[in-house]
Amino acid sequence: MRLTAPALFFNDCLVSHKESPMEAPTPRRRRKDARPAELLDAALDTFREKGFAATRMEDIAARAGVSKGTIYLYYPSKEAVFEALVRANLVPRIERIQALMATAQGPATERLHMMITAFAQVAADARLVALPKLVLAEAGNFPDLARFYRHEVIGRGLAIVAGILRGGMESGEFRALDPEVTARLFMAPMILAALWRTTFAPIEDAPLPPETLLRQHLDLFLRGLRPEPAS
Repeated sequence: MRLTAPALFFNDCLVSHKESPMEAPTPRRRRKDARPAELLDAALDTFREKGFAATRMEDIAARAGVSKGTIYLYYPSKEAVFEALVRANLVPRIERIQALMATAQGPATERLHMMITAFAQVAADARLVALPKLVLAEAGNFPDLARFYRHEVIGRGLAIVAGILRGGMESGEFRALDPEVTARLFMAPMILAALWRTTFAPIEDAPLPPETLLRQHLDLFLRGLRPEPAS
């Protein structure tokens, strides 16, 4: 299977299940089915504006135009809201990459390029990049939040990268290093890019596009992975 960018993650739309003509939903049913997504959309904007600690469930409800009681019908806590946001917006992207890497053939270098492209898309999205920023800002006060994000997002990303690196080392494309440690070195600038995008870029006169930074990182990283010349 040849790796191509369009086949990876550029189509982030989820396919909806088609309703049978015999089971056409009523307006009330359509409204109820759409409500979780509306609540999450309101929650993301509220978290971005107030931060996680300062946000209350009633703030999310008010932004979504529903009562406080309504939001509790779907999510028992704001921690559950955050977890739902991650599962709805980031986990599907990671799962698509995992599925592709499991069957893909081609150089490891190309796969790392695709990892950079995937993360650059998230870093360029002002709303999505708020999710890792929330974790970085609130981890000390909400360790369960950090633990969840580490498992669902960072852990999966590290596993994908370590697998790519291990394959490249076994084929001789990369020099022999500890793939687990090297994967962390690959991921670290991505986390920094998210922090920079949300903290410093808004006050810079000419903010650097995340993809420009990450492409430069990959170039330097690949140079460091080159096999050592035979003596």
